[in-house]
Amino acid sequence: MLGLLALVALLSAFSVALGFLVMIAAMVAVWVLSPWRWFARIGATFGALLLLTVGAGLGGQLDDSGTGTADAKAGDNVRASGRAVSASPSASRPAKAADYTGRPLDEAEKDARSAGYTTTHHDAADESRTIILRSGWTVCFQKTATSANNIDFAAVRSSDPCPEKDGGPLPWPKMPDVVGATYNKAVKDLKQAGVDLDQVTLDDVYLDIDTPTAEEAAEDGDDWRVCFQSPDKGTKVDSVTTVRLDLGQWTDADLVRHCPSEKNTTYKIPANDPDYDGNSNSDSNADRDSTAPHRDSSSSSGSSTGGGTSVGTVHPGSFCSPAGATGVSRSGTPMVCGPGSDGRNRWHSA
Repeated sequence: MLGLLALVALLSAFSVALGFLVMIAAMVAVWVLSPWRWFARIGATFGALLLLTVGAGLGGQLDDSGTGTADAKAGDNVRASGRAVSASPSASRPAKAADYTGRPLDEAEKDARSAGYTTTHHDAADESRTIILRSGWTVCFQKTATSANNIDFAAVRSSDPCPEKDGGPLPWPKMPDVVGATYNKAVKDLKQAGVDLDQVTLDDVYLDIDTPTAEEAAEDGDDWRVCFQSPDKGTKVDSVTTVRLDLGQWTDADLVRHCPSEKNTTYKIPANDPDYDGNSNSDSNADRDSTAPHRDSSSSSGSSTGGGTSVGTVHPGSFCSPAGATGVSRSGTPMVCGPGSDGRNRWHSA
């Protein structure tokens, strides 16, 4: 029963007549087949009528039909008055059509009808989409048939760009190749390609480095490099596409200055690795280095097996080794490697 009532609103957005027929069928079902009480049936009847009205209004059926009725009445009045159309041929013609391009479709149609025109509309793109909520569409092109006093509007969704011509493809920007570029260069290339920067999200490729905000990445834009991107080069970036840049950060002072082979597979600071033991010459460590991506002995420079080792910049809360090793956070806070709440060695403030 509820499904039939919902169908009334949906179908009436496309055709008042079809929605009315479904409403009649729903009412027969409610009053004949439904076990509902009398007051529930009355409520369903009024609800179906309301759904019919709302659906027709959202679909523009009431506006179009109302205009047709008004035009018919106006024609009757003209004929009834006995005026000679041939005596004043310009009296029945509306003023020259205004330019409605760039305006919301519902407003354009309303103003055009106020000026004496009838209106039709269609998708300006080559996708033949059905226009239901006209306030969410923008006029790209209009074609005026003066003899019929009609304006045909070609529109696209408000978030879409207009095609070059009516019925053409939407000119979405294509994703450029920014892998390997600095963040500053990547942003410049995205802007040049027409990609909206509000659609860009950032992430970090290392397990032990925090993801920067757009403001932080812009502040040190030449220190951050794009290691991976999504979507791939040449992919269309429409209004619902999310562009993701996976960044790695390094300066001339960093020991690791390359992107890992995969995202989230390695630690920028080896001492943050829970499997790191500080002994780069041991057989076990050599075996582990042969399987871990992009981990080499040079990245552990400055570390030793004894306590008190300084390992440089560390990430608070990350696993560490050996116990007693020291470092500093990105903000400059002294850190020490020691047992955490879970019993494992983690970096915490000294």
